[in-house]
Amino acid sequence: MSEIRIIRSLHEMISHAEELQKNGIRIGLVPTMGYLHEGHLSLVRLLDGHCDLKAASIFVNPIQFGPNEDLAKYPRNEVRDLELLEKEGCELVFAPSPEEMYPEDYQTYIEVELMSKTLCGRFRPDHFRGVATIVNRLFNLTRCSVAAFGLKDFQQAQVIKKMKRDLHLPVKLLFGETVREDDGLAMSSRNAYLDEEQRNLAGYIPKSLEWVSREANVAEQDSDCLRAGMEDILNTQPGIKIQYIEFVDPKTLDPVQIIDRKVQVLLAVYIGKTRLIDNIEIGPGSKMKPFKELTV
Repeated sequence: MSEIRIIRSLHEMISHAEELQKNGIRIGLVPTMGYLHEGHLSLVRLLDGHCDLKAASIFVNPIQFGPNEDLAKYPRNEVRDLELLEKEGCELVFAPSPEEMYPEDYQTYIEVELMSKTLCGRFRPDHFRGVATIVNRLFNLTRCSVAAFGLKDFQQAQVIKKMKRDLHLPVKLLFGETVREDDGLAMSSRNAYLDEEQRNLAGYIPKSLEWVSREANVAEQDSDCLRAGMEDILNTQPGIKIQYIEFVDPKTLDPVQIIDRKVQVLLAVYIGKTRLIDNIEIGPGSKMKPFKELTV
């Protein structure tokens, strides 16, 4: 296995990517903000068979954070990230500085309008503009043929799909299922913020999702009733604050009232100051695997 190559400048990244393209090498990319966990690494493995060279980006993107969010304290450990990526056969890492990506005269942004305004977008108004902008830039800079994303942030996945379709981007998109801890909690870099008590509270998130999955499969149901049941589970714990629970069409993100087809349930909660998101597919025809040994 060749030694991993780290690139930090835009000019070097473009030059190297163009050279790889000239030699017929297809680049596969996993965009990340670092502090990697098994969810990220599963996406690196997802690239197998779809490209000739596996690459990742490590960049904590400042323009997707709001003014009162956790940009400064977002967890970082590049040395560990590089070791993990190298073990997975990743040969190239693009890790620019914010100043390199966004010089003082930077003015161009991409916004997927309607999909970015709902769900998380109601509470983080510029977040998905930042996501779409950085993802498009990474596609351009790395000249990747394929890119892999996780479905833990389901809204982000749909925004990226829509951007690809609308702009006719020549990048194949792969999406990996959410990777979970033993108690069902979705793996997230932000889980590192949780102390032991908060981590135990976080286990109620997958409990509420597994409950709604079971209930939705019993009979055709109204989303308001299912939402109330999830709220009952989460509100038993004073340390959990619900930001939203929504039932939406998985393709359009439009609200769904009656669960008579496949529907995506998305939620965001605060545990202390830590905001966690998750989602699950429910309803007739849903293929979501049950969580591990969870009881409510």
